[in-house]
Amino acid sequence: MEFTVPQFIEKEPKIVGPFTFKQFIFIGIAGGLSIFLFFTVPFLVFIILAIILVGGAFSLAFLKIERISLPVFIKNFLIFITKPKIYLWKKKTSPLKFLPAENGKEKKKLETKEKTEEGRKPKLKVIKGGRLHELFTHLETK
Repeated sequence: MEFTVPQFIEKEPKIVGPFTFKQFIFIGIAGGLSIFLFFTVPFLVFIILAIILVGGAFSLAFLKIERISLPVFIKNFLIFITKPKIYLWKKKTSPLKFLPAENGKEKKKLETKEKTEEGRKPKLKVIKGGRLHELFTHLETK
């Protein structure tokens, strides 16, 4: 049995003529403001402001930067600017897992093994507020 795969899923429906609802809102607001400016400011100022308003509205409605619409691009830019940019890696510690010993002999073997390993390893004291920790934080934040 064959199924048809839908095409152009990302396409918004055309509501008002050839425009989607968002495009119509951007262009309608710019047109309304231009009409308001026509009756309130001198003609030369009206022409300059109307060109800026209508140009901005058409760019908001139709301009895409790498397949992302301009309003979404501006929103993403503002979110990026306002969020902090310092990322520190912090090692997550996991709890130790203990395996139960089946009989007393295996338990004794594990204890003797641990004692011999402890004798070989040098004991180190780790200080959280030490110079190494400060250096690591300094390198990660720069």
